[in-house]
Amino acid sequence: MERTPDQEAANEALVKLVRQCMVVSQHRRIYAICYRFTGSSNDAEDLTQEVFLKLYKNLGSFDMQKGSFQTWITTLARNLLVDHFRRTRLDRASESLDASFDGNDDGPTMGDRLADSRPSQEQHVAGLELKVRVQHALKQLSPELREAVILRDLEDMDYKEIATVLKVPEGTVKSRINRGRAELARLLQRTYRQVM
Repeated sequence: MERTPDQEAANEALVKLVRQCMVVSQHRRIYAICYRFTGSSNDAEDLTQEVFLKLYKNLGSFDMQKGSFQTWITTLARNLLVDHFRRTRLDRASESLDASFDGNDDGPTMGDRLADSRPSQEQHVAGLELKVRVQHALKQLSPELREAVILRDLEDMDYKEIATVLKVPEGTVKSRINRGRAELARLLQRTYRQVM
């Protein structure tokens, strides 16, 4: 059956309207997929545009028997993202660590994102050495001062709880903690001077 020029024009207008509706309804979803994959808004915008260009070129190959339109466009996007990943593999491997991660000049750099926030080996060893020094200094305190300092500073108990545990008045607890801290500081200073 032959179409009249008016029917052909109406059909083209309908196809154009359907395409515009597709773009509006699917754009945010495809952009979100691209953004999650790349982590870059610029790349996601470019890839979303490529998905829709590919969609328009291949719209004739869409077959409703094989699946829904959403599945088809998602597959197009996924294939394009895989191709993008393969193409940019070398770029990712050779990017400068000083380059900003998201393209903003004042944003975090790739190096910042890769930086290990854990203490360095030197800091870890220094912390272990300090623990050994503190433990050694604690051993040199008298038992009364040592237990008061340990319960307050290491076990974080309040004065009333310590007084109950040690069965001494609260004033005595405060006095022992004060004298214990002072003695501990003196012992640690002496150890520090010997190390340096």
